[in-house]
Parts: sequence; structure tokens; C-alpha cells
Amino acid sequence: MTDLSSQAPQPQAIYLKDYQVPAWTVESTDLHFELGEEKTTVTSLLKLQRNPLCQQQSPVLVLHGHNSLELLSIQLNGNDLLSYQRDDEQLSITDVPDSIELRTVVQIEPQNNTALEGLYKSDGMFCTQCEAEGFRRITFYPDRPDVMAVFSTTIVADKVRYPVLLSNGNPVEQGETDDGRHFVRWEDPFPKPAYLFALVAGDLAHIEDSFITMSGREVKLQIFAESKDLDKLQYAMESLQKSMRWDEEVYGREYDLDIYMIVAVDFFNMGAMENKGLNIFNTSCVLAHPQTTTDAGFQRVEGVVAHEYFHNWSGNRVTCRDWFQLSLKEGFTVFRDAEFSADMNSRTVKRVEDVTLLRTAQFAEDAGPMAHPIRPASFIEISNFYTLTVYEKGAEVVRMIHTLLGPELFRKGSDLYFERHDGQAVTTDDFVQAMEDASGRDLGQFRLWYSQAGTPVLDVTDNYDSETGRYALHVQQRCPATPEATEKSPFHIPLALGLLDEAGDDLPLAEGQTTRVLDLTKAQQSFVFENLPCRPVPSLLRGFSAPVRVNYPYSIEQLQFLIAHDSDGFNRWDAAQTLMTDVMEALVEDCQAGRELVLEPALVTAVQAVLSNDTLDPAMVACTLKLPTEAYLAERAEVVDVDAIHTVREFVRTSLAVQLKEPFQAVYDANCQSESYSPDAASIARRSLKSLALNYLMATQDAQVLSQVQQQFAEADNMTDQLAALAAVVHSPSEQLGQQLLDQFYHRWMNESLVVNQWLTVQASSPQPGALQRVLALLEHEAFDMRNPNRVRALLGGFCGQNPTAFHAADGSGYRFLAEQVIVLNALNPQIASRLLTPLTRWRKYDAARQLLMKEALQQILDSGELSKDVFEVVSKSLA
Repeated sequence: MTDLSSQAPQPQAIYLKDYQVPAWTVESTDLHFELGEEKTTVTSLLKLQRNPLCQQQSPVLVLHGHNSLELLSIQLNGNDLLSYQRDDEQLSITDVPDSIELRTVVQIEPQNNTALEGLYKSDGMFCTQCEAEGFRRITFYPDRPDVMAVFSTTIVADKVRYPVLLSNGNPVEQGETDDGRHFVRWEDPFPKPAYLFALVAGDLAHIEDSFITMSGREVKLQIFAESKDLDKLQYAMESLQKSMRWDEEVYGREYDLDIYMIVAVDFFNMGAMENKGLNIFNTSCVLAHPQTTTDAGFQRVEGVVAHEYFHNWSGNRVTCRDWFQLSLKEGFTVFRDAEFSADMNSRTVKRVEDVTLLRTAQFAEDAGPMAHPIRPASFIEISNFYTLTVYEKGAEVVRMIHTLLGPELFRKGSDLYFERHDGQAVTTDDFVQAMEDASGRDLGQFRLWYSQAGTPVLDVTDNYDSETGRYALHVQQRCPATPEATEKSPFHIPLALGLLDEAGDDLPLAEGQTTRVLDLTKAQQSFVFENLPCRPVPSLLRGFSAPVRVNYPYSIEQLQFLIAHDSDGFNRWDAAQTLMTDVMEALVEDCQAGRELVLEPALVTAVQAVLSNDTLDPAMVACTLKLPTEAYLAERAEVVDVDAIHTVREFVRTSLAVQLKEPFQAVYDANCQSESYSPDAASIARRSLKSLALNYLMATQDAQVLSQVQQQFAEADNMTDQLAALAAVVHSPSEQLGQQLLDQFYHRWMNESLVVNQWLTVQASSPQPGALQRVLALLEHEAFDMRNPNRVRALLGGFCGQNPTAFHAADGSGYRFLAEQVIVLNALNPQIASRLLTPLTRWRKYDAARQLLMKEALQQILDSGELSKDVFEVVSKSLA
């Protein structure tokens, strides 16, 4: 145990059990911004009412306000107020009548706000990020999500520097002032919490289109960016229109304002923000052009645009009561955007991508010191709970409800939820209750998914009686201990199952269906199937019907059988991944024991069969033949042997490449098509398969392959192909050629910020020797800016999160490097600092020597001085 008692007084936890309704409600919020280069003045006029629902009436009015606010004046009902109390986090006023008007005037310095919360500047443009608690850096306010008000916003700024002035809602008035400035007044008719407030002022260009809603209203659509990026906005516009149509067709949800705006911002802590009517996006989630954006980038734009639009209902019209309920809006909306992306592209590939992220990163989160339920019971800093658990696992919990109820009853439940709670701030229990009331289904036990952390494990065995045709499946569920509880009650788990006969055909199950969802509700449970003609091969957890681990003793032959025959595309992929994982984990043991590494012939046979099968979807071939990552193998290991995992994965990759060079070359050649770039699913699949083949071929270190990759780099008409070629060379031993291509790449794209991010990541993630020295040099490069979260994620995140052998160097240099950068970032941008810490939080997974070095790095951060709440929470919980 680490002694924290000698530290200065530290931030205290906030608990869900202590929730109380707000003592005051806000009827209306009128904001007036005078934007300046040195000082910005914010005048706030609030109409407040004492809340009759609050049982603990207090004469004190408490408003949140960051210590950076310079309070110039305060008036209560038109009279100057001289008596009030203020500390670093709030303003308190005593002896307040039940109904008041409160006027405050503050000055702030957005240009010096490196935390990028509240109002700040991004490359000369004013913009905001108020979720979760950024609004308290703008003015004094009861900044909590269950305080909802109608907002009016007037923005005054220099007309030349800031010709575009945007805020939530609809523009109702604009004009010019006598001193050469101009103003725009916005009114949002829908009550919202302060975290949904938005403001943008800058010299921006935009594209414009429209959308006709299902009731016949015309909505103006505008997407803003710097003028140099105007040609990169059309795909986002098309994605927005698709999203609006899909939400009408699938959920019956229609947009409610006259205008919908998106703004691209380069300095942004998150991916995007669903502010009512004015979505502020990280440039990486809105700009897309074939020459500068990869296929993954196009898909990210489509998915994030959809996600933020869908929030208009699942997050804005119905919002969360408190931040413990964050998954109410995020889990539901991630599920909605995943279904949208599945409908727009390949459903199976989308499922594979989502589950890969869940198994690699969220399962690791569940097993670490920051593990928490999707509705956490406490937190110190809410920004630390914008996690894969709240988002991705939260989406899986919603998906399970969809699986248990079926699409029709789920839609009925969502309709009831929106109708019942429109304009309200509610809880996850309210969401589940609507699903229960609409379906008649008891989800009482299912609610444990909201309050219990951890990843359940299903241990499955079976037996078959050939005389009676009786097949029994036996399932035991257990959940490892997590910080909030060592003992867990059984979860309600929907286990989707198929049974394959000897020919590989699905056996009919209940009501003629070939997939049956079993309700697993007990610690031990058996399911019996009668009159089966043969012993079946079980296809377990089809479509990944629950976020669990499944242990079943599949033989190599059974896995090959499922790869060849399973009608469930996800499980065909999963069988291939299981075969590869089993082979590599056995080889890791051989490596650790000093035995010669010999590749399992069955794996070669399985890969060859997939490569030679022309009937398979290219996208699924690419997914199926991609080796499990080192991060995934590490997550599964009891004690991570970083070097053995890397050695084995490279051995398997090289062995497959050498033995199957001709088939891989044939696949590469077949997918080198010359048609113009398109981000459609079929074209993306071909490029994905080509990149996979190239990755394998580079392992052969053949001179002809090197020539091919150089040619691809030089002739590529799209970023997907060019970046794949660059990474293939930079991550290979061809150091001189790699540096040559890196220089060419940077010289060509140095003015494209998002491309430079990728250039940094390619270098930071290279497993070749000297990685830390390269990263240290790049810290001094003209392209790097520690104030820009995208740059930080690209370089520091690329090294610490995507380069395990370098980061986990035995001398601890990677750990010390991360600690030093976190200390710097703690003072600049605490959110980004805390998120970078994730690799160090998992120190318990490593050998004793590395554990000691990782703990020393965490202690170095703890001892560095005054820490932000963000960083302190992660470090202290990791060391506890």
C-alpha cells in the first residue's frame, strides 16, 4: 500500500448515494459575450426559483464558478450585492428570496485557457467545450445536468477577425456596433443544461445544404471549417443527411430546430460534442478527403457525425439527471450509431471492430484499478469516467436489452422512453423501466449490469447421448473481483447459440430458428436439446450477444470446422481468432521455456483455405486473417511477457508470409485496382485486404516486395494506400528507406494537420530499435505542439499505447518518459494528462521488475507537486 497521508489535502469523492434534487431551478439564462483579445467579458442574467421539490431548504444560493473567473459585479434583483462568499469552486449568497434575477459580470482569458474546457481559443478561433463541467469556467451558474433552462446568447466581436458568430438554437437578431464590431443574438427554445451550451466565433467558411423532415419541414444544414478545409466537408454533410433519415426511419425521431450546424476545431479534448443545434467537432471527426483521409478516417467521420446527431434525442431532449448516469445518453447513443454504421456498411465487420476494441481495451479496463460499473457509484473527477466502460460496454448493455426484447419491443420501449421523459433529466433506471413497461418483460436482475463492474466469465461444457439424441450444455458464470466488490451476484446474460451438424449446417432450434437466445440467470445452469441426429459443434455467443468471456474446450479441428461452416459471420471470425490466439499462446510458453518455435500446421492450412476461397467477402477475409494484436494477447495473459509476445507474433506473421507468399501475392495483385477512390464498403474492403496482404509480404523481407511498396507509396492516389505503404516500410528493418519516405511524406503534407498526426503516430508506434529516441526528437520537431491534444495523442499515445516493446523497455525508460510528460500536461491540460496514464495503471499485469518501475513512475507523478483532480484520481487509485 502506498502512503498518501503525507500529501496535501486532496480532492474528495462524490457519491451517487448522496444525490439531492437541485435547491434552485433556472427559468431562463441570458448571456452576453464581449469577445476580446486580452479579456472577454461575460454578462449573465439568470431568473432563478427556489425548487419546491428540494426537501432540505437552505437560505443559501450556491453557484459553481472556476477560480479563473474575475468577478466584476453582481446584482440581485437590480441591486448591487455586497455580501457573498467565494472559494475556488463556487459562489455562495445568503438570505435569498424564493424568486430572483441574478446579474453577474465576469472577465475571462480564453486565449490562456490551455485546459480547453469552457471558452478557449483554437488557432485564433473562439470555441467552447462545456461537458462535463466546463461552463463554470465561463460564468457563475448552477452547473449540473438536472438544472435545465432556456438560453439566449448575444455575441459581440470584431467583425474582421470574427465574421462568423454562432451559438445554440436559431439566430434572431444581428447587426453592427458603432465601434466596428458586430453582434448576433441566438435563442434556443428547448430547455437544456449548461453542459450543452456552445459558442463559436472565427473567420470560417462553410458548406450548406438542407434536409426535409418526415413532417415536411426544411432544415438548413451548415458545416463550418477554415477556408483551406472547405473541400473536406462534403462527406460529413452526406453522413449527416443519412443520419437524419435513418433516425426517422428506425426510431421515428425528427429534428426540431430550423438549423443544424457543425464546426471543425483543431484543438479539442474529445471527438465531438452534441451541443444543441451547434455541434463542435474535433477536425479528425469531420474533415474527410481521399488524399488526406484513410478509410478508417472516413468511417470515423460517418460514425461520429451520426453519434452526435442522434444525441439530439438520446442526450439533449432527454438528458441525464447527474453524471453518474452518463451511460444513459452515451451507451444508448453508441448503440444507435453502431447500428447506423452497420446498416451503412458491413454489419459483421462493424461488429468485429467493436468487439475487438471491447475485448482489448475495455476488458483491460474492467480488470484494472479504474474498473467501475457503467453507472459508477462515486468519482473524484467526472472527466475520468468518459471511459470505454461507460461508452462501449454501456452500448453492449443496451444491445443486450435489444436482444432480449427483440427489435419491435425495443422500438416500442424507446418510443415510450422519449415520450415519457422529453424535456427531462433522468436516470438509467428510467430507461430500463420504459423498456419493462413497453414489453412486459422483467428486467430486475438485468439491472445488475448497471451496478456491478467486471467482465463475467462463462465456463461451458457439454455432453451428448448418441442413443437418445440428447445434448446438454452446462454453463457456469463467475465475475472476477473489482475495486467496488469482491463477490458478484449472477448477471442476466443473453447467450445466443447455434448448433452445427456434421455437414456444417445449422440444426433447427426453437420454433424453427437456427439461433436461440438462452437466458443465463444463475451461477450454474444447464440447457437441454432433444432428438439431435448427431453430436453438434456449438457456435457460442453468436454476434457477441453479451460482453463476456467464454471458455469452451474447442479442439483445433472444431475451430477449423467453424471457420469453414458457421453461418454466423462474427463467430467464423471469432473461431479464426481463437485458433490464432491458442497457437500464439502455446508458442509464448515455448519461447519462455527456450524451446524452438514451430508453427502449428493447422493454422497454415486454415489461413490458406481462407485465402483461396473466392466466395468470401473481402472485408471478412481481411478481418479473419488479421493476427490478434499484442495488446489483446497481453490482456489475456495472467502475467504479460512483452518480449515473448512480440517475438511470437512476429514469428507467426513471418512464418505464414513465407509459407503462403504466393497466395498473399495473388491477393495483393487482385486488389490493386485502378478505379478512382470511393469510401463505399466494397472499395474499403478491397483496400483493407490489399493492406493486409502487404503487411504479411513485408515480413518476407523480399526485395521485390520492397519495390512494390515503394511503388504503392509513390503512385497512391489516396491516403489509405500511401499510409499503409509508409507504415509497412517504417515498421520494417529498412531504416534508410523508411526515413526517406518519412521525409517525402512530411514535405508533401506538412500543412495538413491531420496527416501530420498520422506521420507522428507511424514513427511513435514503430517497433524498430530506438523508438524512445525518435519520440524525444519529435517532441522538438516544428510539427509538435504539446497544447494540441491531437498532436499529443498521435505522438505520446502512439508510443505509450501502440508500441509495447518500446514503452515496456526493461530499464523503465518508457515509464519515466510518460511520467515526465504527464507532469507537464497536468499543468496544461489535465484531461489529456489523465487519459495518457492508462498504460501505467495496469502495472499489476507485469513481472515483478516492471511492476516496481511502473509504480515508481506513478509515485514520481504523485510526488511532483499539486495535481489536478483528473490526474490525482487515476494515480491514487492505481497505487492504492
